[in-house]
Amino acid sequence: MSLPDTPTEMKSIQLSAGTVEYLDSGGPGPTLVFLHGAMKDALVWREVVAGLPARYRCVRPTLPLGSHRIPMEPEADLSITGLARLVAEFLDALDLSEVTLVQNHWGAAQIMLAEGCAERVSRLVLCACEAFDNYPPGRPGRASAAAARVPGLLGLAGRALRSPRVRHRFATADPSAGRRIPPDLVERWLLPFASEAGVRRDLAKILSERHTPATKRQWAAATDFPGPVLVVWAADDVLMPPAHGRLLTDAFPNARLVIAEHSRTCVPLDRPEVLIRELITLPSV
Repeated sequence: MSLPDTPTEMKSIQLSAGTVEYLDSGGPGPTLVFLHGAMKDALVWREVVAGLPARYRCVRPTLPLGSHRIPMEPEADLSITGLARLVAEFLDALDLSEVTLVQNHWGAAQIMLAEGCAERVSRLVLCACEAFDNYPPGRPGRASAAAARVPGLLGLAGRALRSPRVRHRFATADPSAGRRIPPDLVERWLLPFASEAGVRRDLAKILSERHTPATKRQWAAATDFPGPVLVVWAADDVLMPPAHGRLLTDAFPNARLVIAEHSRTCVPLDRPEVLIRELITLPSV
C-alpha cells in the first residue's frame, strides 16, 4: 500500500521526538509557519500558500497528529505540551525568527505561550482552533479520545481504512471540512494511519491524554502576547464553539476577528481565499 507521491520539495529534520517532515518555500520573508490539526498534514495549506506572494517564506511541518508518514520515537513525549515544545524545537532547529504562527484546528499557540516557548513568534493567526475548555474539540473530538483509550480500537479502525471505500466514506463524513476533500489528500491523510502501527500509536498518545480543568484554565490565561493577533473563525463550525472566536479576540490586547462564512473548521480547504487576503494585510510588528 503506497502513499501518493511526496512533493519533491519535502524536507526532513531530526528532532528530539523523531523525524519531522516539512515544506519550505524559501522566500526572503516574512516567515509564516503553518500548523495543521488531527488527521491532516502540511498539504492542507497548499491552496493558501499557492495564493501568497513569492516573497513570503512559508514553512509547513507535518506534525505527529495521525497523518504523518514517519512514526515518532516510541518514548517521545506526545502530550499536548510535548507537541507545543516540539513546535518550538522545530523553530529553533531552523533558526526561524519573527515568525507569524498560523494554526488551524490544533491550539498550539496558546500552549506555547503558557509553556514560555514562543520567543521566536511575533504574530499569531488563530484559525478555528482549540481554546478554553474545548480540548479535544467538540463531540467528535471527545468520541475520538474515548476510542483511543480502548485497547486495540484504533488498530481496528486502521484495518478498516485500508479499504478505499471506507476511506472515501470516512473523508466524506469528516466534521472539520465543509467542502469535499480532494481524493489525493484523502489518500495522503488516511493511508499512514491505516498502514503504520507507529502512526496509530502516536495518535493514541495524543488523543488519550486527559486535561484537567486547571490546566485548561492555565492555557486560556496565556494571552500576554504583545504582537498582532488575527482570529479567523468558521461560521459553520461544528467542532469549535462560535463564542470562542470572540472570546479569543477579546482575550488578547492586539487582536482582530474575521468570520469565514460558508466554512467549517478546515478554513484552509473551505475558504483559502479568506486566509490569503487576511495574511497579506496582517500588520507588521
